[in-house]
Amino acid sequence: MKKLSWSGFEAQFRSRVRLLLVCVFAIPSMSLQAAEVSTNALHRDPAVKEAFQYFYNLDYPACLALLEKVQAQHPGDPEATTLLLEGVVFQELYRQDLLDTTFYATDGFLTGKHPTPENLAIRDRIFSLENEVERESAARLQRNGRDVDALYARGWARSLRSSYVAMVERSFGTAFHLALEAHGDEARVLQMDPNYVDAKLVVGTYQYVIGALPFGFKLLFGFAGITGSKTRGMEMLRDAASRGPMTSVESDTVIALFLRREAKYQDAITVVRSLESRYPRNFLFALEEANLRKDAGQGMVAVAAYQKLLAEARNPQYFPSAHVELAYFGLGEALRGQRHYDEAAAAYEHAAWLPETGAELKRRSLVAAGKAHDLGGERALAIRDYEAAMAMGADTTQGEIARKLLRAPYHE
Repeated sequence: MKKLSWSGFEAQFRSRVRLLLVCVFAIPSMSLQAAEVSTNALHRDPAVKEAFQYFYNLDYPACLALLEKVQAQHPGDPEATTLLLEGVVFQELYRQDLLDTTFYATDGFLTGKHPTPENLAIRDRIFSLENEVERESAARLQRNGRDVDALYARGWARSLRSSYVAMVERSFGTAFHLALEAHGDEARVLQMDPNYVDAKLVVGTYQYVIGALPFGFKLLFGFAGITGSKTRGMEMLRDAASRGPMTSVESDTVIALFLRREAKYQDAITVVRSLESRYPRNFLFALEEANLRKDAGQGMVAVAAYQKLLAEARNPQYFPSAHVELAYFGLGEALRGQRHYDEAAAAYEHAAWLPETGAELKRRSLVAAGKAHDLGGERALAIRDYEAAMAMGADTTQGEIARKLLRAPYHE
């Protein structure tokens, strides 16, 4: 067995911690109310249900307008504030092209330098809302230490702040601390009320990720009292997916991501197609099926799926909010896998130069386009793309890759 240096062990440890942060918090959700489970009465509010219908159409402005009214109508209720926080966080993550699970299906996004521009006004609003939840929950818990609604709201608010800090600010130490606090709240909810099924999302993901670690990492976490089980974690996620009033879709999304990482592509496709059937106008769910077919080696089937998605997105009535740059990038990946290098480069470049494309995806797309040009024997075009990627961030991971590829053509 190859001996692992301390620096190598530390690097792997950091990567695993980052994976825990990204996997714990994905796309939020709401399902039909299950009568046999415990939940906050606010989750049955017609305005909240309507808001999340907009949410799952990725129509965040309409969603937030309703949730702001809900918060105003329920002063002092931390769940009302948490629901608004949820909409604000995921609107920003979607704006920055950070909700495509392709970037989390491997550890590549979790290492290196991938800075994204931070909107300080949005950051301040996110932090202000989370701080408000902390105050409102503390006031409720001071009156009743067994207030599971307050605990659940605080745990979910902490997880939302952790998601933002990890994915936008990439401050993994702070985010990991928040994630552990979130897990502590949700685990306590389940201790007091095992029927509060929504809390199983965070706890189940935590269980799965810790359980999936290599033995050395499990031992290290074990010394800190952190243990987990993949089997138990998946059981909790499936229960939340089938019965969670607020975390059904979210839990299925996490399940699909774990299945994808394990290369169980057909199982993941089955999960994602069930999400598509529930929310057929959700651009991200349709994108995810195409991504999975690409990863499963269904090359031209994936190409057709991306092309269909792009055609549908041309109709603004079909997808209320479509980030087509994500589909163009996926199309480039699928075409490159089929050795259609010219077409792949064109798709990558289309993704890079759309005005709404996020900074990290621009760099990734330009480097990928350069590689496709190199593979197709078009060195001059490859150099053009590498130079453009460097101009957008020479000190980033993609910028560093581009600098190396300027010295010598890319070869597979």
